[in-house]
Amino acid sequence: MPDDNIEIQDNTKNGLFDKIGHFFQGDPKDQDELLEIIDNAKLHEIIDQKTKEMIKGVLDVSKLRVRDIMIPRSQMITLGLHESVNEFLPQLIESAHSRFPVITEDKDHIVGLLLAKDLLKFGFSQESNDFKIEDILREAVVVPESKRLDTLLKEFRSQRYHMAIVVDEYGGVSGLVTIEDILEVIVGEIDDEFDDIDEADIRQIGKKTYTVNALTSIDDFNEYFSTQFNTEEQDTMGGLLTHTLGHLPGRGESININGYKFKITNADSRRLVQLQVRLPKELKPVE
Repeated sequence: MPDDNIEIQDNTKNGLFDKIGHFFQGDPKDQDELLEIIDNAKLHEIIDQKTKEMIKGVLDVSKLRVRDIMIPRSQMITLGLHESVNEFLPQLIESAHSRFPVITEDKDHIVGLLLAKDLLKFGFSQESNDFKIEDILREAVVVPESKRLDTLLKEFRSQRYHMAIVVDEYGGVSGLVTIEDILEVIVGEIDDEFDDIDEADIRQIGKKTYTVNALTSIDDFNEYFSTQFNTEEQDTMGGLLTHTLGHLPGRGESININGYKFKITNADSRRLVQLQVRLPKELKPVE
């Protein structure tokens, strides 16, 4: 009986690969030819759009390096080794992260990782009075910027860790990378229960002030405000602001573009979430 089940599963897989193989004119010579085959398979409805994007994501993982997806040093949320619970708890709660690099002098001196779950036992006992971060520190894994993502993903899985500190060729800390960052290359953005969801992409909150979802397309923004922001290099308003500033802006950062004042009202270490835009003085509110 188990053999029959295995045979059925194999036949199903072979059927899919046989169909995809129908489009091969010999073996593909490079990834560009392979991508053409994948596009053709989607066109003939052998695979759906999500499957196509996932296959391309897997191919991207084989080409990208850690430096291509890492969270930059400037956006790292760290805790001080000698901070008390009262000192670091507000930052821990606001970020809603599960792992935090712990530093001494600065971000080049990371002594370990703090897992938020390791704090739970101190919330229900008298031991919290004697709490010291060093007592529950976990070892920080260090990887070079040049490491291939596919290799790092295998190490994440085999060695059962979820975050690594990224260093440059001189040994300085340049950022961090998590297993979620790699998986998002394959399956797309992974939202959790802490991610904010706003039903309206653009919403008026004042006479000349609006809140804008960072993923709002530039085309939609242009149509709503009758603007002409360039769509050649970026697709979203968050991408436009990041490109203009030359870095991933943090919460509270502002920038003026063509008279429009943009302020980052919500962001995490990987992306912008929500923006606030104020119209130029000479313009009237959108009707």
